[in-house]
Amino acid sequence: MRPAFAVGLVFTGCCSNVIFLELLARKHPGCGNIVTFAQFLFIAVEGFLFEADLGRKPPAIPIRYYAIMVTMFFTVSVVNNYALNLNIAMPLHMIFRSGSLIANMILGIIILKKRYSMFKYTSIALVSAGIFICTFMSAKQVTFQSGLSEKDGFQAFAWWLLGIGALTFALLMSARMGIFQETLYKQFGKHSKEALFYNHALPLPGFIFLASDIYDHVVLFNKSELYQVPGIGVAMPIMWFYLLMNVVTQYVCIRGVFILTTECSSLTVTLVVTLRKFVSLIFSILYFRNQFTLWHWLGTLFVFIGTLMYTEVWKNLGTTKSQLQKDDKKD
Repeated sequence: MRPAFAVGLVFTGCCSNVIFLELLARKHPGCGNIVTFAQFLFIAVEGFLFEADLGRKPPAIPIRYYAIMVTMFFTVSVVNNYALNLNIAMPLHMIFRSGSLIANMILGIIILKKRYSMFKYTSIALVSAGIFICTFMSAKQVTFQSGLSEKDGFQAFAWWLLGIGALTFALLMSARMGIFQETLYKQFGKHSKEALFYNHALPLPGFIFLASDIYDHVVLFNKSELYQVPGIGVAMPIMWFYLLMNVVTQYVCIRGVFILTTECSSLTVTLVVTLRKFVSLIFSILYFRNQFTLWHWLGTLFVFIGTLMYTEVWKNLGTTKSQLQKDDKKD
């Protein structure tokens, strides 16, 4: 029952979260900092009340290790959100972030000296090809936007290129954080809820450096049109409503993933998250009418087939969690 409930939370929370993020980004592309700050603050307050027991519960993992992890986590979150302000469309954003397997494999080989089967190298090649196709076609769309002069078109392409660089950096940093977290869990045991709290609470002072940008968007959000919240009868600026729903759905999404990691194998978690991303992508394309060519569909197909090949879903269905963990150690 709990795994089914967790899957429901993941699909409901994560898919809804992407919708509200796109609604926010379409109106104000540079609102990533205020969105990230709101998410961090909400999860930190919830963790302080229920996980840290108002600060009375000491952490199982020393704070100095969390400080390193938090620096990486904060950087990844800010850079990923800021990329939306650099001519990166939401579908490309989602496809690019689906390339985490590539970054994990590259850093796993370099840092952990891991070796993989030829089947997994093939799957990663598919993912890489899919991301390349989608990125290349998006580059052509940015370059040849109708109504732009040659100078403006080049400037738009330069910003888009910077956005791709930001996404690549965030992808590699996220993979490095995952490896660091893996080594901590091996040394101190798994403390996912504790890590969730400290990863969101410790970076809060860092938002002081982004205070000016956050304040500017507070002013912009206050000026947005009023929205009558259904069922409550209260009117509020619509951008604040989108932000509130984004924060709530982000929490639901994270809680769902947390339950899955404690109840299911890593294979199941990867499969559920991958399918969730695919559903979010389809909805974004259809509902928001994002530009998506046949080449984009081909690239997307490569990404998701490659991901499913990497997890070897058809081979491992029905395999126990303990057996999967043994197989993961072999890899």
